[in-house]
Amino acid sequence: MCSSRRQHGMTLIELIVFIVIVSTALAGVLTVLNITARSGADPLVRKQMLAIAESLLEEAQAQPFTWCDPDDPQAATATSNAVGAAGCTAAASVEALGPETYGGGTDSRASATFPLDNVNDYNGLALASPIPSITGTSFAPAGYSATFAVATDAAFGPAGLQPPGAAVLRITVTVTHGADSVVLEGYRTRHSPNFLP
Repeated sequence: MCSSRRQHGMTLIELIVFIVIVSTALAGVLTVLNITARSGADPLVRKQMLAIAESLLEEAQAQPFTWCDPDDPQAATATSNAVGAAGCTAAASVEALGPETYGGGTDSRASATFPLDNVNDYNGLALASPIPSITGTSFAPAGYSATFAVATDAAFGPAGLQPPGAAVLRITVTVTHGADSVVLEGYRTRHSPNFLP
């Protein structure tokens, strides 16, 4: 007896079509994996830049924001940045953007004698690779550098309720690695002008 039923199996044409389809799909997947493998280090570099920027921003924000340099004998009692009995003892001790030269030396991040002791001392600070910690030891891998910019911000807060511009500082930290950079900003208000470290 003759049977016209087809046997279960692939014909040669079906096999060739199957191989072409699978090969095309596999080539697409391998191309994506290749691109991912080549750029896989980029997220690590960006995460490290962000971690460094967060650490440096936190360091600056943790500093006092006083009327007078913390080395000034009247820094704990000053009620303004004016020079006199209710303010700072000398014009050189009035806090301004950038490190001050007061008490025999200029404030510096690397100095144990005259450290950066106020938020605004960080303005203009540039840290080359390898970025040192505040204690002087290296805390970031080689190849990263950082800069600080500190500026007053009169537009902080809702309209009509802004504190005086001199009482708010915007801190900008830029961390760079090669041609890539991360910029992080934070704010510090003068909520405790007589708090000393």
